[in-house]
Amino acid sequence: MAGEPQGDCLFCKIVAGEVPATVVRESETTLAFRDINPQAPTHVLVIPKAHHTDAAALAAEAPEIAADVLREAGEIARQEKTEDDGYRIVFNTGAGAGQTVFHAHAHVLGGRGLTWPPG
Repeated sequence: MAGEPQGDCLFCKIVAGEVPATVVRESETTLAFRDINPQAPTHVLVIPKAHHTDAAALAAEAPEIAADVLREAGEIARQEKTEDDGYRIVFNTGAGAGQTVFHAHAHVLGGRGLTWPPG
């Protein structure tokens, strides 16, 4: 069910404290932690604490939490001092787009030049 923790979800386990993560920021509705395979000097994941499969589901089921994720992504960029040089917020939605954990999450990337189009 949307919003309910899923026993087989890595990010739900991180939210529950069952799997360690390097947390950099937390709000009532979100958790932000460093990616274990960083693609840039700053690579932080911002997730809703409630389980939603992907960005589209999050936007449809809990738009207020989707806004919280985006707000926190901007705060991460400020905290990581990438705000002035630019940063990217990426939501991979679906396996074909590179989503490997099916719990909505935003990648905040910065600290290096980010080319377009992305790979």
